Order: sequence, then C-alpha cells, then structure tokens
Amino acid sequence: MPEFKIQHITKYTYDGPVRDSANQIILYPIQDAYQDVLKQELKITGDAVVDTYIDYYGNKVGSFTHRDPHSQLIINSQLWVNTKHRPLPATDIFPGQQWDDYERLRYVVPYIDFLKQEYFDGRPELQKIVAAELKRDETPYQVILRFCKYIYDNFSYIKGVTTVESTLDDVWKLKAGVCQDFAHIIMVMLRLANIPARYVSGYICPNHNGMRGEGATHAWAEAYIPDYGWLGIDPTNNCIANETHVRLAVGRNFSDCSPVKGTYKGPHGHRLEVAVSVGYDRENPTNDTGEIAEVFAAPVIKQATPDLSKNSYQRYMEMIQQQQQQQ
Repeated sequence: MPEFKIQHITKYTYDGPVRDSANQIILYPIQDAYQDVLKQELKITGDAVVDTYIDYYGNKVGSFTHRDPHSQLIINSQLWVNTKHRPLPATDIFPGQQWDDYERLRYVVPYIDFLKQEYFDGRPELQKIVAAELKRDETPYQVILRFCKYIYDNFSYIKGVTTVESTLDDVWKLKAGVCQDFAHIIMVMLRLANIPARYVSGYICPNHNGMRGEGATHAWAEAYIPDYGWLGIDPTNNCIANETHVRLAVGRNFSDCSPVKGTYKGPHGHRLEVAVSVGYDRENPTNDTGEIAEVFAAPVIKQATPDLSKNSYQRYMEMIQQQQQQQ
C-alpha cells in the first residue's frame, strides 16, 4: 500500500496590481476503496476562504475570491495519499454479452455524456483504425489494451509541442503531444467503439522504473467495462492506471477537470508557473516550514503562458528544422 506525499503549487504573477480574483480549484483527490486522502493542507494568498461543493461528475470543487489589490496569487496544496492495487478485469468472460451491454448503456445516464463525440477533421481516418483494431470476439478489456498500445506506438511524447489550446486536429497532424493529448485521442477511439470513456486528471507517482509524466501533473482516461466498472488506462505509458496514479478529478474532457482556473479585474497581463513535487512519503518528508519560495527554487514543472502567435504544428516544424540544422 504505497503512501505518497504530493505538493502542487500554482503561482500567478501579474504585471501590476489586480483585484477581485475569482477562482475555481479542483485539487481535492477522489476518495474511494482504492484511494484514501490521509491529510491535505491548502494555503492561498490572502488566506482566502474556500467554499466547496460536489459537481455533476462527483468531483469536489472549491471556489474563492481575493478582493484586495494584489500582484501575485499562490495556491499551495500539500497531500498525503494512500493508494491500493485494484484487481484487473478478466480477459475471457463472455465478450459477446459485454458488447451487448454497451448497446443498452448508450441511452443510460451518466454514460450518455461519456459517449458524446467531438468532431475533428481526422476523425474518419481514426474511425478506420478503430474498425481495424476492434475485434468483437475479444473482451472490451483486450480491445482497450490494444487501443492504448496503438497510441503509444504511433504517437511521439514531446513536451511543449502542444498547449492547452491545441485541438484534436493539431495532435492528429503532429502524431505527437503530451499526456492530456493522448488521453483525448484514446477517448475518441473508445467512444467510436461504443465504450464510455472519461478524462482523468491527477498525478503519476514514481515506481522506480521511470515513467513519462512521473512526478508531475498527469492525465489519462478511464473506460467503462460492464460488470467491472471504470478501468484507468494510460496511453502515455502504455499501462493500466493503478496504484501509482493518484486521481484528482474525472469528466468529459480537460475543461471539466482543470485544476485551477479563474478571472480577475485589471488591465495587466499575467504569467503562470506550476511546481509539482511527487514522491513516496518516506523519501519526501513534509516541509513543515511551508516556505513556498523554497519549492520554486527548483520546480519539477515550470510553465509560462505560451506564445500562441503560431499554431502548434508550425512551432513543431520550426523545432524540427532547428534540430536538423544543428546536426
């Protein structure tokens, strides 16, 4: 039963004083039979009071405002989480019955929401691939694993090639991206196969073998399997999302699960930085001082507002040309 210590800091730095910052946070891990939150400490600039509620998808959501003029906003979440291994689905139990069950689920709430498709130009091509990979004499579990491997084998993991603004068409043209892009692609594949699929935000924790996205915010998907439930699938690492994956939220897509989003009043622009530290609790002792500056001295992840003057495909091609020139 692994126990993880996770620190997730979001820092907004404004070009000048702003006010009436209103924010929504989804930084509260899911609690169920396979994941237990032992403790959470949440510190926000201005000692903001956070009101919480449970949204339509079962996520705990917080909201707060910071009314006074400020030039910086820091949200610091520290977690201590236990996870448990979940048994995997059987691979040889009545595949025909399971596929028939999906036909009935098409009109059942809440699965309807997780079967809706977003159209993009590459969808007809992807639909042909799904048809080739889909074998009805196999269980849904076996088909899900093959979809996962297809993305792992045919898409390149390249940090910075896409942004949160990138579309499915961008990712499809590039055949590259990061965890949230691969989660969205596999959800399309699953939904085309009539398998309900939902987006998951969270963290992937060290397993001493090295994984893409390790020690950072991460994203993957969950597929619904009749008589089993939701199965976590991580196409970024071609694996089942299990005890090394800590779940924050689920939804139809990234927008439903965004850890932090908000607005403010003022004429100034802003810069966003995110620092995440993830590790086994015994290896990553609690920072009792709560000094945020020390964490930002060596962040695991640091993101600034991207230059969106060019789309992701243009930036990717420029990067490839630069690499070729350097060779």
